[in-house]
Amino acid sequence: MQKARMTDSSRWGIAARPAWGLDPAIAYLNHGGFGVTPLAVLEEQDRWRARIERNPSHFLTFEIDDASRAALVPVAAAIGAAADDVVFVENATSGLNAVLRSLDFEPGDEILITSLSYPAIRKAAYYTASRSGARVVEAKIDLPMTDERAILRAVSSRCGIRTKLAIFDHIASHSALVLPVATLTRLAHEAGARVMIDGAHAPGQIALDVPALGAEWYVGNLHKWYFVPRSCGFLWASAAARKLIHPLAISHGYGDGFRAEFEWTGTRDVTPGLAAPAALDFHRDLGGAALMARNVALAREAATLLARRWRTVTAGPLASFAAMATVRLPRDGNASGADANALMRELSERHGIAAAIVALEGALWVRVAAQAYNEIGEYERLAALFARGA
Repeated sequence: MQKARMTDSSRWGIAARPAWGLDPAIAYLNHGGFGVTPLAVLEEQDRWRARIERNPSHFLTFEIDDASRAALVPVAAAIGAAADDVVFVENATSGLNAVLRSLDFEPGDEILITSLSYPAIRKAAYYTASRSGARVVEAKIDLPMTDERAILRAVSSRCGIRTKLAIFDHIASHSALVLPVATLTRLAHEAGARVMIDGAHAPGQIALDVPALGAEWYVGNLHKWYFVPRSCGFLWASAAARKLIHPLAISHGYGDGFRAEFEWTGTRDVTPGLAAPAALDFHRDLGGAALMARNVALAREAATLLARRWRTVTAGPLASFAAMATVRLPRDGNASGADANALMRELSERHGIAAAIVALEGALWVRVAAQAYNEIGEYERLAALFARGA
């Protein structure tokens, strides 16, 4: 396929699906869940795997460092960072845990999160606090969110002189809201706190200049919106903050600096990271910035369609969504996480629709994603399903 055709908008939608191994019978509206790796990128990963297996001892002893560092160069460029400031991690959660577990907290210290925080990160914060006598403070953000000033007010009211670390989602997972992280970082810094940004969903979904956000640490996934094979993420650290943290597994590189410590934490599958340049090339050839803009427009169109058809609401203003959007389902009654999982499974197994169902503030919501292989008719299918009371 020639690049001129790959960047043509006519190549998006159902016509693009053969580039992935998706079941053609499934309306796949959950790219944000675990990502979907293009077949061409999987082939590149297989080439790296075959290369390693020809002589694992030699490659993993003498070649892996140079290969990994070369793979990080385009990754760093994609997020506006220098390659020396970025390391591969398995996923955003493991990178965030590495930072949490490295910092020293004392009784009376506070870790600030928001009510939009990803549940796994919330639990990691509470676990870290429980080991030191610190406590977790949560800024409550009501849904539907009216505007970003509501987020700023909520955070300002809970951030104070005891706040040692603030953790902000760049794109909150369940609500799909894009948070004003640069402004939130300034607020936290004014209170004397360090900041870590959970960018699990941001790379490849929106344009990034990570250093410009001003935080000490930023973690992100590459296996979601940048098409890298699972599991692959990155951890970025500012120059001043790098020396404070260590990987979860202390290994041969301990004491030799940020990159050396994270590069080798034990034997693991390194092929996702080595395939990252091919994934970034695929994303660029499919449109790059134009693709991201198209996906944002499609997600907002889908959210408008669903909310109008169901006579419900979105989790925030349309302008607060990128390539995902969350819409309340037309169902009454108090709902739990178990209810959300049951409905999500029913949609997949009975109706051939993959969409994230989440329980927020006692109601069920659907989070839909928009990727190159999606088109509006798939969201029409979801809308009609609930319109007839399924």
